[in-house]
Amino acid sequence: MKNLNPAQKTALEDAARQACRYAYAPYSNFPVGAAVLTDSGQIVTGCNVENASLGLSCCAERVALFNAVSQGQQRIVALAIYTPTATPTPPCGACRQVLQEFAAEAVIISLCQSDQRLESSLTSLLPMAFSVNRRQDQKT
Repeated sequence: MKNLNPAQKTALEDAARQACRYAYAPYSNFPVGAAVLTDSGQIVTGCNVENASLGLSCCAERVALFNAVSQGQQRIVALAIYTPTATPTPPCGACRQVLQEFAAEAVIISLCQSDQRLESSLTSLLPMAFSVNRRQDQKT
């Protein structure tokens, strides 16, 4: 897990807060903004986008990650998630599994309206994650 300098952390957190403003959440009324920091120093954002067919909705974390990958950025060193709630909300299980693919060593920061925050690693949020390496290890 990489240590972020204060300027990187502030920029990443501000980007996640800003991204939340664009969330499309008419069904859950739970807007979420996310921002990823790539190994090249680029910050890429995403927000949750819901659909009347709820299974077709996409979480902010995955939108940000997919945006980064679509821009050629496949190494994520940090993720910030912002929810306008009283306490921080960590990524859901589906997002944790997708993060395993491109952000297994990333710092994950969950922010909210208060000064509370959660800062953790993906390993602590998703122990024994499924990955290509795990499948190969099981074959031997």
